[in-house]
Amino acid sequence: MKIDVVNIQGSKTGKTIELPDSIFGVEPNEHAMYLAVKQYLASQRQGTHKSKERGEIAGSTKKIKKQKGTGTARFGSIKNPLFRGGGRMFGPRPRNYNIKLNKKVKTLARNSALSTKAANDGLVVLEDFTFDAPKTKEFVNILKNLNLDSKKALFVTGDHDKTLYLSSRNVPKASLTRAQDLNTYDVLNAGTLILSESSVEKIKEIFG
Repeated sequence: MKIDVVNIQGSKTGKTIELPDSIFGVEPNEHAMYLAVKQYLASQRQGTHKSKERGEIAGSTKKIKKQKGTGTARFGSIKNPLFRGGGRMFGPRPRNYNIKLNKKVKTLARNSALSTKAANDGLVVLEDFTFDAPKTKEFVNILKNLNLDSKKALFVTGDHDKTLYLSSRNVPKASLTRAQDLNTYDVLNAGTLILSESSVEKIKEIFG
């Protein structure tokens, strides 16, 4: 499929760029996208949660009252989970939340997400540009020119651009990533995907 290239003023440049159907024109697989998003969110969890159980609480292990004849439940030590300050029953323990996903499934999920954006007019190809110095105001003006200042926008660059990154990091609804770091979650989480010309070539090279 072909798509028009626009400049930072939001007007068409007269150029078009070819988006390969193998990446931007596949039949979206919702289950693959679900699995990829699930894996991404799971990998964000540290899994370092931990609470102390009765064997780890500091305190006496002396039996606090006799076993029978009190008319109430039997108790062992003061570290009993039923007492305030006692150990916790079945509390969280450190664990690894990572989910294994086949490479082909991840590729299908990413291509499905990109194809969904392309089919729903959620894709913009922007002419390559750069800033002489970090300027958040200039970056916001570009979003306004593209009518994306009130929407979630994901800028995709061909390579790391420090000046552009510094210009965009304080804009609440905008984010920046490299083409090689593109993943299913970021694509689906963005309202509009803004691809630079160089990033399209990088996507063809890496994902094609």
